[in-house]
Amino acid sequence: MSMDHMLMLSIARVAQELEKNEAPAAADTVDFSAYRTRAEKLTDLLIDALFPRHAVEAVTRESSLVRAVELLEICLNAVLPSPERTEEVLLTLLDSLPEVRRQLQTDLKAAYQGDPAATSLDEVILCYPAFTAISTYRLAHVLYLQKVPLLPRLMTEYAHRLTGIDIHPGATIGDSFFIDHGTGVVIGETTTIGTGVKLYQHVTLGAKSFEVGEDGTLVKGIKRHPDIGDRVVVYSGATILGGNTHIGNDCVIGGSVWLTHSVEAGKMVLARSAVLDAPLTRDIMSDPVLDSAML
Repeated sequence: MSMDHMLMLSIARVAQELEKNEAPAAADTVDFSAYRTRAEKLTDLLIDALFPRHAVEAVTRESSLVRAVELLEICLNAVLPSPERTEEVLLTLLDSLPEVRRQLQTDLKAAYQGDPAATSLDEVILCYPAFTAISTYRLAHVLYLQKVPLLPRLMTEYAHRLTGIDIHPGATIGDSFFIDHGTGVVIGETTTIGTGVKLYQHVTLGAKSFEVGEDGTLVKGIKRHPDIGDRVVVYSGATILGGNTHIGNDCVIGGSVWLTHSVEAGKMVLARSAVLDAPLTRDIMSDPVLDSAML
């Protein structure tokens, strides 16, 4: 028996064994082959439709939208119960695009005005990974609100892979949002972020702990992540955790701070190593300092 024949027999045997042990999550009738690829291409086409002058290839808004809708329909039909529901989501997304574009324009301006290294809005669109991640998030958030399974997560995980910025599509984020540098930023599903917020790299807005049901499984669908007020700045490496944690308007959270408690509006919080024996609380307009280790 030739080596090639032996290999083909082994391949056939292993394929049969794998079929017997198919993972439960993949045992449904839906075939998800190429689904991720479609989701990623769909994301690119929608961003091209929003910013055609900056697309990888020369395109028009209408041509990008036509191709995006074709892919979106295929993706939605795989996870939604009826063609009527698919059509409803398609129309909702299309109708939402002008508002998404308006929001992104505020994000663009926030990046340009908030970073002295930015020389133009074009540079922000083409060069800033955060703008790619935020654009993808804002599109995916529309689908998340429509309770579309799987697809919104695939879109934001695509951006996560490209940029190192992990924004869950369920987060609620206001206008004029800017992430400077961006690498390693994590924003959890139930996070809310106000208007004019600026984050730096390696910031985590996460869950403090996970509630467990009587059967030992994690309880889903509850508030787990913090609320960030308007005009808050969070510096690199800061970690803010918990569904009951609220950061008030106009706060400044210093680098490497670990927070699991709320902070009143207009306060600055610094790590103990940075402030040494500084007083616990001061107003932000008069040398304001909170020591995160004492909160």
